[in-house]
Order: sequence, then C-alpha cells, then structure tokens
Amino acid sequence: MKRITSIVVALSILQLAGCAAGLSYRRPEVSVPKQWTVEPARGTTTKEPANDEWWSSFHDPELNSLVERAVQRNLDLQLALERVQEARAARGVVRSGYFPSIDATTSATRNRQIVILPVASGSVKTAHVEFNDFQGGLAVSWELDVFGGTRRGVQAATADLASQEQNRRDVLVILQGDVGTTYVQLRGFQRRLEIANKNIKTLQETLDLTAARAKSGLATELDVSRAAAQLDSTKAVVPTLVGGIDVSIHHLSVLLGEEPGALRAELEKTSPIPTAGPGVEVGLPTDLVERRPDIRRAEAQVAAATARVGEAKAELFPRFLLTGTAGRQATQLHDLTLGLNNFFSAGPAISLPLFTGGRIRSNIAVQTARQRETVISYKSTVLTALEEVQNSLVNYSDEQDRSDRLNGAVEHNQLAVTLAMEQYRAGLVDFLSVLDAQRELYESEDQLVQSQTNVTTDLVGLYRALGGGWSTDIYGTISNGP
Repeated sequence: MKRITSIVVALSILQLAGCAAGLSYRRPEVSVPKQWTVEPARGTTTKEPANDEWWSSFHDPELNSLVERAVQRNLDLQLALERVQEARAARGVVRSGYFPSIDATTSATRNRQIVILPVASGSVKTAHVEFNDFQGGLAVSWELDVFGGTRRGVQAATADLASQEQNRRDVLVILQGDVGTTYVQLRGFQRRLEIANKNIKTLQETLDLTAARAKSGLATELDVSRAAAQLDSTKAVVPTLVGGIDVSIHHLSVLLGEEPGALRAELEKTSPIPTAGPGVEVGLPTDLVERRPDIRRAEAQVAAATARVGEAKAELFPRFLLTGTAGRQATQLHDLTLGLNNFFSAGPAISLPLFTGGRIRSNIAVQTARQRETVISYKSTVLTALEEVQNSLVNYSDEQDRSDRLNGAVEHNQLAVTLAMEQYRAGLVDFLSVLDAQRELYESEDQLVQSQTNVTTDLVGLYRALGGGWSTDIYGTISNGP
C-alpha cells in the first residue's frame, strides 16, 4: 500500500510540473494604421465612441422600439445563443478530463455449479449446488495530464466558446444594422411616394388647365398629349414605391421574429427620414480590433486551432493512469455492505503509442495546417474590417456633399417651375418648357429624398462597420470560466 501511495504522489507531482505540448497562443501580428487613411467625413470625430447604442442618436422612438424588440425576438439571434450554450456544454465535456471517473456497480445472480464430493469408500460423487451471489463495488480511473493534452483540449474548447460568443455578438451587430437600414429605406420610400403623389396632383391640374386652354384655342392638342404622357409616367412610379414600402415592412416584421405583415398597421403611417446630428464618434483603427466581434471571433478561432496543435502533439507521449476497484461480495443481501475488507485492487498504468501507422503525425500536420489557415483568416478579417470602415467614411462624406447639391437643385427647379408657368401664361414660352421644368423638379426632389435616405443608411453602415451595438446584451455575458 505504501508503494502505491508513493507512486500516486510521484505521478501527481509529475503532472503538476509537466509542460503542455505545443506552443501557447499569441495574437497574430497585423499592421494597423494609427490614423484613417481617408479624409475625415463631415460630422465625424476620431473620439472613441462613448455610447454603443448608435440608433438612439437618431432620436426616433419607433426605431428604438424596433431595435429593442428585434434583439429580444429575432430567431437568428436566438439560434446564435443556442450555439453558445452548445459550446459551453461541449467545454464542460472536455473539462471533465481533469477529474477522476468513478463508477458504481451492483449485481445479483443465482448460480448453480457442479461440485465433486468425496465419499467414505474413497470414491467421489458429483452434486449440484445453488447459491446467491451479491456484489457491490466502485471502480476509479484517473488519467494524469502530464503532457497537457487535456489542458490543450480545454483551452481549445474555451476558445470555441469565446468564438461562438463573438459570433452571437456579430449576429447582433448585423441585426441592428439591418433593422436600421430597412427602417430608413421604408421612410425613404414613403417620402418618395408623398412627392410622387404631390407631383401627380400638380400634373393633373396642369393637364386640366391645358385641356381647358385647348378648348379656348390658347393651347394645342399636342400640349394636352404631352401633359397626359408626363402624368402617366409619374403615376407609373407609384407601384414601385408601394412595393418598396411593402417589402420593407415585411422584412422588418421577419427581423422581429413575426409574420411578414405583422407591423403593417404600426409602420404604414408616414414619418420623416431619421437623421443624426454632428459629432459621430468613429474612434481610431487600433480600436477596431477590440470592437469588431468578427475580428474577435477570428482571433478566438486562432487560439482554438493553436491549442488543438498541442492537443495533437500530446498523443506522442505516454499516458499515465491511476486505476482502482473496491467492493464487497456476499451470498446474502443483508450481508452486503460497502468496504475494503473483501476485495480491492489499485495501481498505476502507462500507455505508450509504439506504432499507429502515421495517424498521430498526420493529425499534427492537419491541426497545424488548420492553425495556419485561421491566422490567414484573422489577418484577412482585420484588413476587410479596415476597408469597410474607410469605405463607409468615404460613402458617408460623399453622399452628404451630393445631398447638399441636390438640395440646391431642388430650390432652383422650384423657381424654374414658377417662372415657366408665368411666362407660359404670358405667351413668352411654349408649354414644353413648363413640362420640362415640372419634370426636372420632380426628378430633383426624388433624387434628394434618395440621397437623404442614402446619407442615413451610409451612417448606419458606418456604425455597423465599426462594430457598434454589440454590447447591447439582453442575455448577459457568458463566462469562459477557468
């Protein structure tokens, strides 16, 4: 017994002092500029974002409500959460390798045997003997993690859990961006429909006036036909805008985990296109590595792959196990009690892979290749994130300039329509000049609304590219554990 105790102590010390196989994880190095390489967009600042709830900057209660409900009900987000729970449970499975495995067994059998009995004459005879056999015992097995195979497995499972958590946050960021973009597009379609209906009313009045003037000989049938054609062309835009409104409402409903038409009564009333004030905080490129969930997910995948290389290398080394059994056997049930005074066995075991047909070496090569793949993927994710942010800054800045120019065009076209009508009534210009002025006014107003919509959607895209919104976590942070 003293020898067994000495062996157990020695192996435990070896486990504690042993080094885990493989290399420990280090974050891959990626060159990240200290400043954005594009000109700062108007209304932005390089201050680190203080408020992660970017949608609140639009001061639109309906948008705030939609985002909040989407976070609570969206099915893709719920699916991502279940994958986090799955990864956490899988980590628990791997982590169980740290601890001994203890099994309890009981059995009850009725046995019949043939026994040989001596007789007085010196001969023997056989007889049948029946008896009960009751057994109860414990079996213990504990693999000592001397070369760190279990430790590397736990590290890999922990990194997998972190990866799924960051994936859930990435789904959250994408969801909030989709809700914001779709909502802004909905308000844009509604505003464009208002302008189209207003223009249709104006064109109808123009057509009626032209028809009346034609009856009086002050206009021609050609003028009437041109006015009617322009009216029909404008009416033809209405179905497209109505379809855009319907599609937007359907998509928002599904994002909120409801059937496509559930939000129609709530959203069919027209509201202004949301706009955010100046002072949009975008931070610096170095902040992006910590803020974007997809980058952090890619980094966790590198950590998991690195640990699995060590887990594969640990198979090259011996495995040390401690095993033991103890129990009691009796022929009567009431005599069966747990104890060590009936039978027991205990001792160490060593398993050494001598020949595996190249399986272990091949597995190491597989895991090493996968680790290199994750490093490449991580670097690509960082560069793509930098590109997305800088493209979003360019788009946001350029669209603001375009919107300013279109706003000026609308003002000039409104004046042109007024002057054309006055000159037409005075007989200074033909009716075609009036129609051209009205058409150009409608086109510039429609383009202005589209540009205003794009300004806001580009801003939402910028917030999304920056990883905004991931800290809005109604489910709570899932701990990686020790």
